[in-house]
Amino acid sequence: MLRTSPVRILGEHDREAVRALLDTDPVGNVFVASRLMSTGIGANSAGTEVWGHVERGRLTALCYSGANLVPVNAGPAAVRSFAEHARWRGRRCSSIVGPVEAVNDFWNQITPAWGPARAIRASQPVLEIDHPPAVPADPLVRRVSPSEIGVLLPACVAMFTEEVGVPPDSGDGGALYRARVEELVRTGRALARIEDGRVVFKAEIGAVTPQACQIQGVWVHPDLRGRGHSSAGMAAVVEYALAEVAPRVTLYVNDFNTPARAAYERVGFRQVGESMSVLF
Repeated sequence: MLRTSPVRILGEHDREAVRALLDTDPVGNVFVASRLMSTGIGANSAGTEVWGHVERGRLTALCYSGANLVPVNAGPAAVRSFAEHARWRGRRCSSIVGPVEAVNDFWNQITPAWGPARAIRASQPVLEIDHPPAVPADPLVRRVSPSEIGVLLPACVAMFTEEVGVPPDSGDGGALYRARVEELVRTGRALARIEDGRVVFKAEIGAVTPQACQIQGVWVHPDLRGRGHSSAGMAAVVEYALAEVAPRVTLYVNDFNTPARAAYERVGFRQVGESMSVLF
């Protein structure tokens, strides 16, 4: 990189500036804020970095660079600088995720070096709820116990494969993915309705900060779809999240997933933003 580049790798001494930037949008930035709370801001053994865009000595935008690459508060100038830095570093991520305008701009600039993508999700509404759900919660949805990981894991793999298009265990045999599922179960952030050894409905709370939490991995067994399990299950997850985790609950959904969007609307979620994902 040129010495005049406005991009630099951030460290723990930048924590207050990073926190102030993330706090401008606690819902939109919940994933990055949660990760940095867990791992710290400096580069780590997993190869994660946080790039800062600095103008006149002030941090104006950042980009989380790990398995996911996520721009935060990035306008055109910051996106251009991050794209130049990314070309120099080479692709290390499996996806680019973030606000539509920033991700689309970044992708247009990086495509010659990183393309083609395996899939592009151009519009993913970001939804939020901060009040009790509008439909009754499924009383059979509960925290998954450690002894049920063997039952939950196949459902998690099925959901991931259906959503992303590739299985999560294709690289290392599933060790990292299983470890992540085990962590969510251990911390009480995996919820499901399990009947006769089969997962009927499941969801996880993947990212958590004091201000917000993000639901991920929502899945209903294919044989049981269309019976209201999604709405009732999500209502149960929302009740639990608001009571035990954070005051604002968020998620994002593909714009073409009409059944899921309808279910979330019935629960009481409202759209507060729009994301885009580029998958490799």
